[in-house]
Order: sequence, then C-alpha cells, then structure tokens
Amino acid sequence: MGIRTAHAERVQQDPFKLGVASGDPLPDGIVLWTRLVADPYDAPSMGTTPVQVEWEIAADPRFRQVVRRAVAVADPALAHSVHVDVRGLAPARDYWYRFRTGGHLSPVGRTRTAPSPRSRPGAIRLGVVNCQDWQNGYWPAYTALAEEDLDAVLHLGDYIYEWDPNSTYPDRLHTTPATPGLNQLVSLADYRARHAQYKTDPALQAAHAAFPWIVTWDDHDVENNYADLLDENDDVGARRQDPATFALQRAAAYQAYYEHLPLRQRLDPGSPDYRIYRRFDFGDLVRLNVLDTRQYRTDQPGGFPRDFGPPAAGTQNTAGTLTGDVQERWLRRGLADSRALWNVITQQVMMSQIRFPNFLDPTRPLPPIANLDQWDGYDPARRRLLQFLRDARVANPIVLAGDIHSSWFSDLRIERDDLNSAPVAVEFTATSVSSDFPIEFDAPLKAFNPVFNRHVRYYDGSLRGYLRLNIDREQWITDARTVASIAVRQSPVITSASWAVAAGKPGLQPA
Repeated sequence: MGIRTAHAERVQQDPFKLGVASGDPLPDGIVLWTRLVADPYDAPSMGTTPVQVEWEIAADPRFRQVVRRAVAVADPALAHSVHVDVRGLAPARDYWYRFRTGGHLSPVGRTRTAPSPRSRPGAIRLGVVNCQDWQNGYWPAYTALAEEDLDAVLHLGDYIYEWDPNSTYPDRLHTTPATPGLNQLVSLADYRARHAQYKTDPALQAAHAAFPWIVTWDDHDVENNYADLLDENDDVGARRQDPATFALQRAAAYQAYYEHLPLRQRLDPGSPDYRIYRRFDFGDLVRLNVLDTRQYRTDQPGGFPRDFGPPAAGTQNTAGTLTGDVQERWLRRGLADSRALWNVITQQVMMSQIRFPNFLDPTRPLPPIANLDQWDGYDPARRRLLQFLRDARVANPIVLAGDIHSSWFSDLRIERDDLNSAPVAVEFTATSVSSDFPIEFDAPLKAFNPVFNRHVRYYDGSLRGYLRLNIDREQWITDARTVASIAVRQSPVITSASWAVAAGKPGLQPA
C-alpha cells in the first residue's frame, strides 16, 4: 500500500484519547500501539492524510536512557493506528514508551520483554482476562489488575460486544450502529466506533499501559456464536447473512480488532482472514500456545437453539473441529517440540466435559444438556488432543479458557468420569471482567456439579474479575481475583480462591 507524505503538524488537538498499549513480547522485541483520533467515534474525522508519529522506548520511566526511537506512519486506511515492532531490546526487563505528534505527547506505557530462550526463569506472573461487556457494568477489575506485578496479561476474547444500545447505566450505552435493530454490528465504521468506545475507559487504558498484552478473539468480537463464515444459528430475517455477506462483516470486525490492539502480524485490510494463533516462550519455564477457535471451526452440531443440546450431539461430531487441521498440526508440533516446564494452551472456550441442568426447560432439568459451542460440541477433537497430551508425554499441560462468565477449575481426563485415573491436564476458566452470568443459575450449578461434574474442583458464577497466575519451577498457583461489585467504577478486589498444580503431578489441589 502506497503511503503519501505525512505531515505531523496537521494534528491540532490531542490525538491520544485512546491511550497506549504494548503486546506480543519476545526476548528482544515488543509491539507498541496507539491510535490517533479526533472524534473517537468517527475515524474519518482524523482526515485522509497519513500522519508521522515519533515513538521512543527507554530503560527508565523518565526517558533519560532512551534505547530506541524512530518515526512511524499512522495510515488512514487503518484508522490512523500505529503498530511498531521494536527489536534489539534486552530480554526479561522493563521498558517505558511513549508517542509524540504535532506537539502532543501520549501517556507513558510500561512494558516488559520475555526471558531469553535459553534462560531458566525462576518465576513468571501472568494475568488472565476476558468478556468485558461495556453495557453490563464498570471495570474495577481492570483498576485492580493495573496494580498487580505481572509479566504479561492474556486476553481470551470478547474484547467488545456487538449488541445494540441497552443498559441500565446511562453512561454505558453502546454506540448506535448504522443499522440499529439488528442487535449486531455490520460495517467497519460500526466496529471501529465500538472498539474506540471501549478504549475510552480509563481502567482499561491503565491496564493496557501497565503490562504487555497477548490477545486472541472470540465470538462477540464479530458476532455471537459464529463459526468460520457461518452466521449465528439463531439469526432470522434481516439478521441472517449468507457466507459471502458474513465474510464482509468478519473482515470489518477483524480489521477493527487489529486497529485497536498491539498485534505483530500485519493485517490485509478488507480480508476476512487473519492469522492470530501464535506462540510465546518465557525461557524454559512457560510455553504459551495461543489458539483461534472461531475462524477455522466447523459449525456447532445439531442446530439447537442457543447451541445447547444433548451431549450425544458433541460425542457423535466426528468431523467437527474447533481449530481446523492446519492449526491442530501446528499445536501438536509446538507441544511435542517444547522444552518448557509448563505447556499452556491459551484459548477461548471450556475444554472441560461439562453437563448443565436443562435450563431451556426448567420443568425438566434432567437429563443434562451440553454447551455445544464449547469443546463439548467437538468431543472427538477434544479426545484426540487429550490423548496426544498423554501419549506424547507433554510436560505439565495447562488449559486456559474464558467465554462462560464464571470460574471453573477442573481436572481434564480422557474419560471424564474415570476419577481413579490421573488427570491428563488441568483447566482454569476465568470469570468475566463484567459480562453477565445469570445469578439464578449459580446456586443450582453449585449443587449440580458435585453429582454430574465431579471433575470440577472449583466453580463460582457470582463474581467478576480476573485470574492471577504465579508460575515457578515447583508449582503453578492460580488465584481467582474478584471484585465486590461492577455497579461502581471502584470496588475492592479479593482473592476468592487459590488452586495449585505441582510440577510433575497432574491434578488440582487447594493452594
């Protein structure tokens, strides 16, 4: 794409209203992000001219030891977003960065590189977040997260929600899309405005500025429960799109996602395809395999309303895949070749084999049903992966998940009810930052799980927050960090649960 001459002096007002961010940490590099805006909700308001943006990264917060500086170009074709892939940095150390254009200086962000490949780190600390519905409440979880001491933050999807404006909080109404009434976004302008709205939140800006983030998307970043180029199962009438039309919507969603997050892989504007699955190593301590379980998946089996149905629909889905063949082979190679002590599968939806009371018909709670949008809808693919983890003797496999707006810490077995067998892996499913979990389901599930989901060691659906992972050479400890309320911007955070895995001994234990 050709770039015309950029003129930084044309920027007449502070263009850094969406903050700064960093991500995709490598031992020698980091991605720095910002986006220039005039009106955050109107990308064309920044004009059609590329803008020069100076950036610098320093070894100290006062920028007395600047180690790299240069000029990037904010391209209007990408909403004047800036993605700088800085290389030549030292491993496992903190840096500070900022941007400047037209006499305006951005906020300062702090970031951190990964340890060197041959190093033996003593410990790594990570945060895990997902599902931040703007309209459902405020984000005190991000205020608390920004105060943690972390090496990186993992975001597992649903960074935005596509719903029409509808909130009990007057200052949390979604932007109005070009076609209201569909209850979904369609155009690039729609997705850009929604992402920009989310980015105006000061708590989210603070969390981005505090640590590098490693992000992956889920369904609401495009549309609820989509699969590959297949529209949501329950859509009818004007909401329903054929694959060709949905490809245009997905292209818009993927482009806006890229424009607002610190991703290294360059995006082709207008394309419905973007490879977001990738891998990060933290010395020989942790390998993160970051998956995409939306772009390549087959349709949820059965066509059931809301994709909840009988478990047999998933166990019989022999051709089903959440990852696609190419990504599955990539994952297997990364697991088999790993020299890491802890091997992590970072992805979107629960892998645990879960049975739910039939809330679709409260008069008949049994037999149980399954969420076929999760791995329960793709049981043969899950079984194949778990068998691989066992047969390849992958060291200390950990699965991270989100999506369900509640906390589930589970032992993973090939046969879920064979409690006498050793777990193959463990899974930590993080609650949401703010997205709703129906409180009326919480108590019934707490009574239901010990009978029907005995591999679930901890569950809670009442609290919002994030996970804090403390990983060393002896054990992995996951803390559920939860806030008292999302009805206010400031709310105290507590550790509501702590569970551990000992290195070399699969299975969860209270910490």
